[in-house]
Amino acid sequence: MGETEQRPTAGSRLGAQENAGISTLEHGQKPPMTPPGKLVSIKIQMLDDTQETFDVPQRAPGKVLHDAVCNHLNLVEGDYFGLEFPDHKKMMVWLDLLKPVMKQIRRPKHVVVKFVVKFFPPDHAQLQEELTRYLFALQVKQDLAQGRLTCNDTSTALLISHIVQSEIGDFDENIDREHLAKNKYIPQQEALEDKIMEFHRNHMGQTPAESDFQLLEIARRLEMYGIRLHPAKDREGTKINLAVANTGILVFQGHTKINAFNWAKVRKLSFKRKRFLIKLRPDVNSSFQDTLEFLMASRDFCKSFWKICVEHHAFFRLFEEPKPKPKPVLFSRGSSFRFSGRTQKQVLDYVKEGGHKKVQFERKHSKIRSIRSLATQPSEQHTEVPKQSSSFAYGDDNDAAAVQSCRQGKELKASTEDTGQHKSPSLKKSPKEGRKVDGAVVSTVEEEEEASKDRMQQNRPQSQQPSTGSLTGSPHLSELSINSQGGPSVVNMSLSPNLSPDAKQSSPLISPLLNDPSCIRTEEEEEVRRKRFPTEKAYFIAKEVATTERTYLKDLEVITSWFQSAVSKEDCMPETLKNLIFSNFEPLHKFHTGFLKEIEQRLALWEGRSNAHIKGDYQRIGDVMLKNIQSMKQLTIHLWKHNEILMELENGIKNSRKLETFCRDFELQKVCYLPLNTFLLRPLHRLMHYKQIMERLCKHYPPAHVDFRDSRAALAEISEMVAQLHGNMIKMENFQKLHELKKDLIGIDNLVIPGREFIRLGSLSKLSGKGLQQRMFFLFNDILLYTSRGLTASNQFKVHGHLPLYGMAIEESEEEWGVPHCLTLRGQQQSIIVAASTRSEMDKWTEDIQMAIDLAEKSSGPAPELLASSPPDNKSPDETTVDQESEDDLSASRTSLERQSPHRGNTTVHVCWHRNTSVSMIDFSIAVENQLSGNLLRKFKNSNGWQKLWVVFTNFCMFFYKSHQDNHPLASLPLLGYSLTIPSESENIHKDYVFKLHFKSHVYYFRAESEYTFERWMEVIRSATSSASRTRALSHKEPHAY
Repeated sequence: MGETEQRPTAGSRLGAQENAGISTLEHGQKPPMTPPGKLVSIKIQMLDDTQETFDVPQRAPGKVLHDAVCNHLNLVEGDYFGLEFPDHKKMMVWLDLLKPVMKQIRRPKHVVVKFVVKFFPPDHAQLQEELTRYLFALQVKQDLAQGRLTCNDTSTALLISHIVQSEIGDFDENIDREHLAKNKYIPQQEALEDKIMEFHRNHMGQTPAESDFQLLEIARRLEMYGIRLHPAKDREGTKINLAVANTGILVFQGHTKINAFNWAKVRKLSFKRKRFLIKLRPDVNSSFQDTLEFLMASRDFCKSFWKICVEHHAFFRLFEEPKPKPKPVLFSRGSSFRFSGRTQKQVLDYVKEGGHKKVQFERKHSKIRSIRSLATQPSEQHTEVPKQSSSFAYGDDNDAAAVQSCRQGKELKASTEDTGQHKSPSLKKSPKEGRKVDGAVVSTVEEEEEASKDRMQQNRPQSQQPSTGSLTGSPHLSELSINSQGGPSVVNMSLSPNLSPDAKQSSPLISPLLNDPSCIRTEEEEEVRRKRFPTEKAYFIAKEVATTERTYLKDLEVITSWFQSAVSKEDCMPETLKNLIFSNFEPLHKFHTGFLKEIEQRLALWEGRSNAHIKGDYQRIGDVMLKNIQSMKQLTIHLWKHNEILMELENGIKNSRKLETFCRDFELQKVCYLPLNTFLLRPLHRLMHYKQIMERLCKHYPPAHVDFRDSRAALAEISEMVAQLHGNMIKMENFQKLHELKKDLIGIDNLVIPGREFIRLGSLSKLSGKGLQQRMFFLFNDILLYTSRGLTASNQFKVHGHLPLYGMAIEESEEEWGVPHCLTLRGQQQSIIVAASTRSEMDKWTEDIQMAIDLAEKSSGPAPELLASSPPDNKSPDETTVDQESEDDLSASRTSLERQSPHRGNTTVHVCWHRNTSVSMIDFSIAVENQLSGNLLRKFKNSNGWQKLWVVFTNFCMFFYKSHQDNHPLASLPLLGYSLTIPSESENIHKDYVFKLHFKSHVYYFRAESEYTFERWMEVIRSATSSASRTRALSHKEPHAY
């Protein structure tokens, strides 16, 4: 970032990559050179109680010391932290980043500066880095021990149980008692030990990273979280305490909050000697005076608190660092103090843009270690602690056995020797973050890329265990995710086995999936293969019928085999519903099994694998398609029943808690890689695929071709079936989408009502009293919902509010608010200001919202009340920026103590949240038509060989299998937000039919077998990576009725 003096750190001596951290300068500026001169040693006490010494020049400003500490820790989000020290009056003050260090710390030899959390955000999910969350967790641990964070016994025990889980792993009564005896987290801890152990027992499989997240989730709901009390008196002389938080200034009596002044209500903050003054904005509904006055112990106390308030206001409310005031010519009046550093918005934007290199760090108190660190001993350079480990083995029995124990959710413990060296989190290479896909613990493609780099550098195979991060705190979803476990009983797994270095734990990077020699083709094999098989386009169209039919048959088996088998074992579904579902799906499965055999036999003849002397008579597919489509007409009666099946199943789920739980658990199985009700619509979707394939075939054949007549007749037959069922399918898709969204939302009673139609969902930033905050918006034909992502294991989105579209107006307001791509939505009772990530996103939202408003105006009147147990929002338009939605209710606090059931983490809603984009119902309809299956060769940016995988593209996502016989995907890659291009010459691919997918720093190459399949993959993937606007989509598609 700049040309600063470089000094070796503990991490650099170990060979770790340096990180420049976050610059607080304006774009294009360079940081000032470090002032030369004599160096002064400053002792810094870290949050893990270790001490480090930093040498800084005497004239260096405080920012030099702060940056040195952040660089030493490799802390990207260092702006949340500050340096605190006792001044000459023994009063704890914050180090001013603009003033020279020596003018603030007069006797550095006798002073220990503390590195602590300074700014506590309202939502810890805004902390993008695991290291940042770990340091916040250490701060909570420290505040508990010092009595700053006060709460009831239950909350205290729950907090400590998460700390214990992160330090020693899964519950073991003897180890727990021994650990609690040696470690005192609070005074009088003995009385709570049984309760702590009871809670710890419930955290099985939880990784240190997840424990940190859950710890912060509970702590942030406590009234004293992040609070530092400053004694004062009010005008009547009553003793009170003042504090400042992200929301504004708080007033406490003892440890009880009695008042709060939101930043939006505060007009001016000032101090005069010992008096602290808050000037409020005029409010006719308020009983407060215009100016509030508080008396503090001294002028220094008063000024110190005023500074903290100024910094909190700037950090949480401003978009960028405030500009310095011009120096007065003659006289100066008042303080020249200003906030220095990045605002929270700038930090979030920087981290989300991915402009940094993630690194690993060491947890001082944790005894859990990763397989990779054990496998690479005694090399200290590779020692690391896992965020979350997931294991896959497709090799020998020993490896498989180790994996099986992991799949059962058991954490294998490894005791590590204490080296006696006290280190703060040091610079180490970080494993990339992983995710949970469809209930399975997954690792990411970035791990594969990193490992491939390591293997290239070391030029030898090396057993590695990928480590992954927590689900909810990451800036974006995992890229390529590899499934390792699919059972519904385990939400978060932590694998820290006690394998010896010789155990050779299997890694996905050296498994048969990715490293089977048969998967990596040589040039000679590729050439022989191409010469052996037909090359005409009609053959590849016929082959597409076969490859997609294989996937369709597997999808039917999810219902006829897997779901039916699960239902038969549980007494949860009424017999009438069982008969309705399976009596209509089994005939379809039987028919398409025979259909697939016929297609594969014809392809075998076409390829010359049998009866080669007569293969010329069989180089066509139209006759097979015509025969089977005509037979398919007899199954139309079953297809008409699918609407009834979908509605009856949803009604059954609504009326039976047992059936609801059963279906939710089934969705978490690996075979159910899509929402369950999506599989119920597959037969109708398949008809549209046949129609598209026959259209391409007829377009390819000249009229004189031997196969043209049969192909055209087959097209006419299938078009007739599609036309009959199309209207029904549109209604079913909307019905299915509403029910699917209902699973992703909490705080809703009646989302699915007659006449309501889904239009668009996506991520927007909402301008509130705390600044811009990411929210998930859901647009229907009568109402607009806005939500925030849930912070429990369920990962659902909590509804904060809704705006009826009847009587709404929408207008651009970039100039008014100074926010790019900004819109104001003015409802009859409430107005909100939102901002899109790009201009194109803003245009899509504007177009769809305006269309929805027009539909609402044409309807009979306002929409019915939507939200359950939500108080009416009677904000006036003038108060739209005052946002109270962060006030946590008691019920939310209680539910955080409960062990909630797992929830799907890779739904389209979550992908849109992480990729900061949106999807419309038209996009979903286009995605239904653009499904594809087949073999592709895959290559990473830094790998050498091509890996052969069976790939299924559906629902905006690529699912990867070892072969088409596999029952469940091994990996998934959501494509929303990705760019699709052709590799350039400089990338040195030098292969035919290669396309490139990239998102930020993630790059993958895929190679098709022919020009036709290459064009088809490009076509279907483009439909997912570039969301079409309504106008452009409808210009080349028939309208979809809402």
